Amino acid sequence: MPDDSSSVLKRDFLDYIRSEKGLSVHTVEAYGRDISTFHIFIQKSFKEVTPEDVLGFISHLRAKSFASSSICRMLVAVKVFYRFLKKEGEIKVDFGRYFDTPKLWQLIPEVLSTEEVDALLAQPKGDDAIGSRDKAILEILYATGMRVSELCSLRMNDLSDTFVKVRGKGKKERIIPVGKKAIAAVDEYLLRFRGEVREENGPLFVSSRGKPIDRITVWNRVKAYARSAGIVKSISPHTLRHSFATHLLENGADLRLIQDMLGHEDIGTTDRYTHVTGNRLKAAFKAFHPRP
Repeated sequence: MPDDSSSVLKRDFLDYIRSEKGLSVHTVEAYGRDISTFHIFIQKSFKEVTPEDVLGFISHLRAKSFASSSICRMLVAVKVFYRFLKKEGEIKVDFGRYFDTPKLWQLIPEVLSTEEVDALLAQPKGDDAIGSRDKAILEILYATGMRVSELCSLRMNDLSDTFVKVRGKGKKERIIPVGKKAIAAVDEYLLRFRGEVREENGPLFVSSRGKPIDRITVWNRVKAYARSAGIVKSISPHTLRHSFATHLLENGADLRLIQDMLGHEDIGTTDRYTHVTGNRLKAAFKAFHPRP
C-alpha cells in the first residue's frame, strides 16, 4: 500500500506544480488523482517503479475500458511526476522520457464493429424531422469519416449525388466520395422535412429552430443512439470517423487514399490505423505460409 515517503513525494510534487508552475486548482487536483490511481495500482514506493510497471498500468487502464484521452492524461501525469523526482534527485533516471506521448501509444478511441455500426445507424426513426435528420447525420459521418465540425459547416451545395465537399482544418477543402445509402438518407431528410429553404445555399443540417446544427447537439444525439442500440463502448461522433478509417483499411483500402479522405496532412497520423492489420497479417501467415 502507499507508504509515508511516497505520500510526501506526491505532496511535494503537487506543491511544486501549484506554486512554481502556476497550474490551476483543477489541474493540480487532476494530477493528484492520476498519481494516486497509479500508486494504488503499483502497490509499492514511487522510487521502486520500473518502466514495466508503467506498461502494466496502461494495460490495466485499457482493460478497464478507460477512454483513450483519460489514459493519455494519466500517462502525462506520471511522466511529469517522474521528471520532477529526477529534478529533485529522488531518482537517478527519468524513465518517463522513454514513454513518448502520444507517438508511442498511438491511443485510438474506440472503434465500432460493422455490426455495432449497423445497430447504431438503425436507431434514428425517419418518421419525423429530427429522426430523419439524425439518420442522415449518422450515415454521412460513417460514410465519409469527416469531423463533426466539418459536418456542422456543410452547406446545401456541398453535397452531390456522389461526392461531398468538406472544409477542413486551415480552411482547406477536400472532396470525399459518398455512398448511396448516405445520399438516400440526406435526400429523404431534405425532401420530406426541410421544406422550403430560405437561404440559397443554407446549412445542410439544422436544429428544430432552423439554426445550423452544432457539435454538442450531434455529440448528444450520437450518445443517445448508442445507448438505445445497447453499445457499451464509450463513443462520440469521432468514433464513427475512426471506424470509417479502420473498416476501409481492414478491407484493403490504400493508406494514402484514407489519408486524403480524412484530411490528414501527415501520413504518420493516418498510419496509426495500421494497428488493425495485425490480425489480418496473422491470418494470412497461417493460411499461406508452408510452415505456419
